[in-house]
Amino acid sequence: MNPKTFKDAYAVLQQHAETLRSQREPNIDDLLRIVTESVAAYQTCQARIEAVEKALDRALGEAGLETGHRDDGEPG
Repeated sequence: MNPKTFKDAYAVLQQHAETLRSQREPNIDDLLRIVTESVAAYQTCQARIEAVEKALDRALGEAGLETGHRDDGEPG
């Protein structure tokens, strides 16, 4: 399972977090699948956030406005 949209990826992360929180005893058999799917979902979310930040920086830069983000992703 490799979610393609931020919304789908975020839903995967929420579902896995809830699954892990609600377990009385850890289900070690599902843990590898949960971790693998969560890493893929996190990467999708991170990529979408970075794409939006770059688009905003570009758009605001063209408008002559300062965004407060540097190209390395750090504020400032």
